[in-house]
Amino acid sequence: MSRARFITLEGLDGAGKTTHLTFIRNWLAAVNVDTVFTREPGGTPLGEKLRELLLDVDTEATLDTETLLMFASRQELLSSVIRPALAMGRWVVSDRFTDATFAYQGGGRGVPAKRIAQLEEWVQQGLQPDLTILLDVPLQVSQQRLSQTRLPDRFEREREDFHQRVRDSYLARAAAYPQRFFVVDATGDIADIQQQLAGRLAMLKAQA
Repeated sequence: MSRARFITLEGLDGAGKTTHLTFIRNWLAAVNVDTVFTREPGGTPLGEKLRELLLDVDTEATLDTETLLMFASRQELLSSVIRPALAMGRWVVSDRFTDATFAYQGGGRGVPAKRIAQLEEWVQQGLQPDLTILLDVPLQVSQQRLSQTRLPDRFEREREDFHQRVRDSYLARAAAYPQRFFVVDATGDIADIQQQLAGRLAMLKAQA
């Protein structure tokens, strides 16, 4: 049996995660990889309730409370979905994971990285993605795309400097963990982006 793989997709809202997740789903199905798709926050009944609370524009929470709620959702997802799937040899693809917490709560909100890392170690117990795809777009592109879609959620409503810090944090993590991150310029042609994704997925499959 081939080795299970854990893939995460990260990026600013408006980077195109939904579009490219659909491509990844179809690509993996075409090469007969048994894959579970999930998202953060969410992915479980409890996680989806926490997601609704965290994204609600009327929710008021301290920085620590927000961070702890993210990890509460993550713990439930790991216990109920991710770890069982990996133990069965299945691949897991998640729309966001802990890098998002370092970017949004750490970079955006200013929660100390050391505090997030302590929660990461407690909840994940060493588990890390095999591959993190970072769809990178400039802030202006992200905001332009979002303005054409739907009403903004609690995070999307934040000021421009918040989102710039989020992007900067993502890129800093990619530079710190180059063996895990695959950074894609998501402003390019969709077909070109998906060709890059297919190439990286094929490499990961060959290593399984």
